[in-house]
Amino acid sequence: MNVMEVLLSRRWIVKSEDRDLYYRVKDQAGNLKRFLSEKLGYQLIINQYLIRLEKAPATAERWMGITEFTDVIEYVFLCMILMFLEDKEAEEQFVLSELTEYIQSNYREETVDWTKYSYRRHLIRVMKYCVRNAILKVDDGSEEGFAADDASEVLYENTGTSKYFMRNFTRNIMGFTKPEDFGESGWIDVDEDRGIVRRQRVYRKLLMSPGMYKEDEGDENFAYVKNYRNMISGELEEYFDCELHVHKNSAFLVLGEECQLGRGFPEENTLSDIILLCNGMFREAVDKGEIPLNADESAWVSHEQFRGIVEACKARYGKGFVKLYREMTTGEFFSRVRDYMETMEFIRISRDGDQVLLRPIVALLTGHYPEDFERKGDEDEQQMEGM
Repeated sequence: MNVMEVLLSRRWIVKSEDRDLYYRVKDQAGNLKRFLSEKLGYQLIINQYLIRLEKAPATAERWMGITEFTDVIEYVFLCMILMFLEDKEAEEQFVLSELTEYIQSNYREETVDWTKYSYRRHLIRVMKYCVRNAILKVDDGSEEGFAADDASEVLYENTGTSKYFMRNFTRNIMGFTKPEDFGESGWIDVDEDRGIVRRQRVYRKLLMSPGMYKEDEGDENFAYVKNYRNMISGELEEYFDCELHVHKNSAFLVLGEECQLGRGFPEENTLSDIILLCNGMFREAVDKGEIPLNADESAWVSHEQFRGIVEACKARYGKGFVKLYREMTTGEFFSRVRDYMETMEFIRISRDGDQVLLRPIVALLTGHYPEDFERKGDEDEQQMEGM
């Protein structure tokens, strides 16, 4: 077990949920604190309830968030649950109606009517998230009962972990006016030591993102990677099974087979294979001059051109897909591919949605079926028709 991988990959380790892992990580945590603090600027919290590494990305991305949530109000409900639990002791019980009354009394943006199914469904989704993440325990009842009847009760128990869910901020956040303010609040005073901030940004980007890209000619972060690549590589290889690959305008951390550092690519699923095939077709379009490259080896394409290539990939290789993707509508197939590529930071979509930026990694990770794939597929179809 690689303790560093566990800390970086999980939200936290709750003692009541996994005592063995809790104590194994606790025993080794002292050897990691210096690296986590100096290189990443992360605080390691160890208490009687849990072990948690306070993680934050180098930069916030549009796809980041709680993937289970489907509406902004669910984030609001989560914050209100955390506020509600502030006055509860660990192992203290409460019923669902206490919480729903608290939300109704304190939510000022709109009137929450629990007789409406939509509000109940949003709250149920958040409550289930809290249970899965060991913020709450269900002692009696079920959330699904509340879905059918707003008078239905559920008995919950506060685990005591809710106080550690949110990050600790070093500044008063009441003066923040934009999302970027929260990102900057995690750094020390930039004017005091820009070198420390730059180093921590680099290590965070390499460890917490699929890739790091040169933003412009004056990009100090990327210059740091190029100038200290051997030192960075040596330090990372000391803790992880990985290799640092630095290119002209990009840098990637390539993980070994034994490394379990969160989510990697390709994953063991069909969608990853499809993305590799799509990447291959984007690469073909670049090689043919149909997509011009920018100076940093990225490329802007129109949303229509991007969609056309994705749909052409399904038309060319769809016979080899599993049934789910083979029978998927063109629109749903495109949405799956686009959303996955954006999540993995292979692409970036412009704010107006009209343009798509293909990052250099698209050309580096490509795939294709054997040359005789299409011929064999046609032969199989002819044999089926003749039966």
